[in-house]
Amino acid sequence: MIAVIGDIHGCYYTLEELYKRIISAYPDIPFYTVGDLVDRGNHSYEVVKFCMENKIKFSPGNHDYMFYYFFHDPSSVFAKSWFFNGNESTLESYENHQDEMFKHLEFIKSAPLYYNLSDCFICHAGISIEYQNLLPNYKNNLEVLEPFIVSDMKSDRGIMWTRDQLLNLGKLQIVGHTTKKEITLVEDSNTVYLDTGVFLGNKLSAVIVHESNVIETFEENTRLEDIIK
Repeated sequence: MIAVIGDIHGCYYTLEELYKRIISAYPDIPFYTVGDLVDRGNHSYEVVKFCMENKIKFSPGNHDYMFYYFFHDPSSVFAKSWFFNGNESTLESYENHQDEMFKHLEFIKSAPLYYNLSDCFICHAGISIEYQNLLPNYKNNLEVLEPFIVSDMKSDRGIMWTRDQLLNLGKLQIVGHTTKKEITLVEDSNTVYLDTGVFLGNKLSAVIVHESNVIETFEENTRLEDIIK
């Protein structure tokens, strides 16, 4: 059994409240998040620090990689995209924490692109259905996805970017990236979408999952201090 949190986007105070509620109900549960820790909200530094301190595992999102590549490969697609995707709030949050910033960047880069767990499959944007013709035996051997995931990381169908219909992996897939007003289950692909627009003033959401079943959901309305200065 695990807890999975949706896209956080710098909304530290909302994350803190949601985490407290979950840990109170499930004291020893492992925590994961689908990525996009940074950008948009006011407190990216605090969010990354909180995830590190509380051992919250995550699959990096496109915003996390844009942040990383801006400093490590400025000519890359990720770095160039960051100028148009809410980088100002992240840079501001690290203004007085520059010594820690590069530790946080390494934390982001060290995270696996996905978690293929017994309870579910976790990644940021999902596994595009376009892989179906390439991977006819994927349900029995998800490891065959790995080279395609890595090679397509920067593409529109990639694991951090896709908005395609997703592939049914034979187990529950949990993703973020595509914002929904509510936690949404798409039955055809057996996918739960967890990005409920916390940075838009809606809420941060999480699910408790056991063996491909959602046991319980948690939601926390956006704290205004996370999005208003």
